[in-house]
Amino acid sequence: MNSDRGSAFGSDAHVGLLEGSHVTQGMDRRARLADNVLTERWLGTLKSEWLRTHERSAPRELESLAAEFVGYCNDRRIHQSLGYDVPRDWYYAGIGEIAA
Repeated sequence: MNSDRGSAFGSDAHVGLLEGSHVTQGMDRRARLADNVLTERWLGTLKSEWLRTHERSAPRELESLAAEFVGYCNDRRIHQSLGYDVPRDWYYAGIGEIAA
């Protein structure tokens, strides 16, 4: 989980929640705005391509839509940077190479 150095992200409650879920926390370096650029781009795509185009009326629906988007991005959405393949294909190809 990458975050900035804000007090909320460094609080005992937040750090404990991440540790309890076996999530490693990373924080941006001071004055390094580009550290979080990939996460920000992904969240921007989630908002512009998915959340703004789907109806929702409750927070639980928002959670469901975000989960749908992750599946869509990994399994069906082609990426120019991957030679117009989907990330799933690259991931499983890499696992095959490691196993071989």
